[in-house]
Amino acid sequence: MTDTIKKTLRDSAAMRWTALLLLALAMFCAYIFMDILSPIKDLMQETRGWDSTAFGTMQGSEVFLNVFVFFLIFAGIILDKMGVRFTAVLSAGVMLVGACIKWYAVSESFMGSGLENWFTNNLNYIPLFDELGVSPFYRGMPASAKLAACGFMIFGCGCEMAGITVSRGIVKWFKGREMALAMGSEMALARLGVATCMIFSPFFARLGDHVDVSRSVAFGVVLMCIALMMTIVYFFMDRKLDSQTGEAEEKDDPFKVSDIGKILSDGGFWIVALLCVLYYSAIFPFQKYAVNMLQCNLTLTPPEAGSYWAGSGVTIVQYVIMLLVAATGFASNFQKKNSRRFILLGISIAALIAYCVMGFRRQSAESIFAVFPLLAVLITPILGNYLDHHGKGASMLVLGSILLIACHLTFAFVLPAFKGNAVGGVIVAYATILVLGASFSLVPAALWPSVPKLVDAKVIGSAYALIFWIQNIGLWLFPLLIGKVLDRTNPGVTNPTQFNYTAPLVMLACLGVAALILGLVLKVVDKKKHLGLEEPNIQ
Repeated sequence: MTDTIKKTLRDSAAMRWTALLLLALAMFCAYIFMDILSPIKDLMQETRGWDSTAFGTMQGSEVFLNVFVFFLIFAGIILDKMGVRFTAVLSAGVMLVGACIKWYAVSESFMGSGLENWFTNNLNYIPLFDELGVSPFYRGMPASAKLAACGFMIFGCGCEMAGITVSRGIVKWFKGREMALAMGSEMALARLGVATCMIFSPFFARLGDHVDVSRSVAFGVVLMCIALMMTIVYFFMDRKLDSQTGEAEEKDDPFKVSDIGKILSDGGFWIVALLCVLYYSAIFPFQKYAVNMLQCNLTLTPPEAGSYWAGSGVTIVQYVIMLLVAATGFASNFQKKNSRRFILLGISIAALIAYCVMGFRRQSAESIFAVFPLLAVLITPILGNYLDHHGKGASMLVLGSILLIACHLTFAFVLPAFKGNAVGGVIVAYATILVLGASFSLVPAALWPSVPKLVDAKVIGSAYALIFWIQNIGLWLFPLLIGKVLDRTNPGVTNPTQFNYTAPLVMLACLGVAALILGLVLKVVDKKKHLGLEEPNIQ
């Protein structure tokens, strides 16, 4: 029996970490495509006529089918019935289809075509959805934005399916082994996709003498092809593992309609679900506007044409430095010898400073915001280890909400005060973005492990499905709201780098205030009912 176990792929550290790498790379590519247009919002307005309302409506469409057609529930059913490997390949295929449609929508081939004429004259009124005020289109919306929204909806279905599938795949390969480290590593790599997008999307759009936003989306399409190949390789690895163990695929418990009443009557569920939607609605929709917000609030002077800082080569160098920051910072947490830990940490900090200096010299808003996930990559293992051994999960939720409020208010009121101060503004921006990234690690690290302590174990799978569905409502609504608020509070503004972002940022800060109140309520409930939220996970 022992010999049989030693021959399985799962028993080999190299093979199980290869399986993780395949899944993590697929999510890395998905995260890049998710925000592929975010750093070039100004170019979308200049070249495709997308105002903030059109941009926000398109961005919010990603989760439209998950929310209003309940595809998120169907994804769980598919995963349960078909297993991890089939669903992984299916999700990558669906994302690729959606990505291709979005690419065609913003390409020059679509402009002036018969399909553009059809989209201009149609989908201006959607029965029932218009009456409810939740239509993914509106009269006067650019045809390219409508078709891009259709593609993004399809991509969103595949992306959400991929998210729950990757988590299930990690459990299958790492159960009883380094599961916490594996999940933290996957999350860290996926979040680096955000930074990659911020750097390379504008790079491809502005490559050469002609600005073409479709090149950025084409870059994302290529990455989705790579993601599909990663999942196909994983398919064969996973099938080989099952043939070696003789086990049937592990599957999640299916979502049951009968569970809904039990879950919705649970006060603990509502606290967690509302915390989730409030916090994530203040982060992910903000990412889609963050670069444009920096363009509007920082004094950025493009480097002299022909100089090193204006060239394309500096983009590659800066990205390599970013990877060095992430790799050394993440690895420093797992060194047993203090000397090695401090050496790696020192390299990471020095590389981070070098990256920030380069971002300032490039005078690039997108490269400045790209530091967002770097501090999160560094501290995620620290937070996970602290929660496992010391607890304080509810306190971390409160602290994360306070940091969230402080960051959005800093963006709203402090950063604009530095307009005209080229150095001071960039320093404030860097510091605030890094703290926001830390908050982005703090809250999820404490939030998700709290769910099993608040919800009956018999309905935990159904509870997660409902929480994700409620979360998606916020991810659909707030990109759209930010766009509408921007247009309403900036009447007559046509220059995409002259918007006043105060009102949208205050709105996002209010979400943080609501999350803070719920976090404090959660602490009170935990103290009264002894739920164990402040206790360590490892007893």
